Amino acid sequence: MTRCLDCGSPRSSDQCPNCGLTSAAAEVVFRRRLLRQMAIFLVGSLLFPYVSQVYPPLDVDAMLVFFGLVFFITLAVAVFLDRRAHARKDIEILRHLFTGLIPIPFILSAALFLNGRLDSSKNVTYHQTTVEGRYLMKGMVRGTRRLFVYSWREGHKYERLAVDSDDFDRFHQGDRINVGVEPGAVGIPWFYGVYRVGQANVKLPAETFLHADKPKSAQPDAPAQHSDHPAPQ
Repeated sequence: MTRCLDCGSPRSSDQCPNCGLTSAAAEVVFRRRLLRQMAIFLVGSLLFPYVSQVYPPLDVDAMLVFFGLVFFITLAVAVFLDRRAHARKDIEILRHLFTGLIPIPFILSAALFLNGRLDSSKNVTYHQTTVEGRYLMKGMVRGTRRLFVYSWREGHKYERLAVDSDDFDRFHQGDRINVGVEPGAVGIPWFYGVYRVGQANVKLPAETFLHADKPKSAQPDAPAQHSDHPAPQ
């Protein structure tokens, strides 16, 4: 027993007893719906990379890689669905899988936007570090610009900061910088801003972390120096 390509009801003849469509008509209806769903998914796929730059998370590159996998899996499922529908084969499991993948770009976009939008600037923590390198990939709209800095997070060697064109041109390898980071309203740390060490208009709070420099080998403790002059009373 096969199922109708349109409504999914079991049928034993060419015409579905539930929706009344023949196999050929159900195929046409299904393929039109598949195109509309794929168009919605593509809109979300274009939206997510843009939103990810508004309040960029520290792990934005890992998120883009994950989304790339989701995109190609969804595309492959859509192609497989179309071929099975053309062959009049059962598609129920793949249909549910494809439907579940469609809202993922919108869910990720909303999560990243609300994560930064609802966060408070009072939660900014500044970390002092050093620029190790830069990366530029030109694009038709914005392109990709990254500053590679030594990480202050345990288990991370480098941080890849998603900066704009001004900050990318302003900082170079070896520059000492202060990186502002917010914890995020939904718990996703995101990049607030980058400032040069000693910049006059940036007042760092007392809890600023200053331990994200390039790792160095341990040095023996220097001998204490004694002064011939007594300490003032």
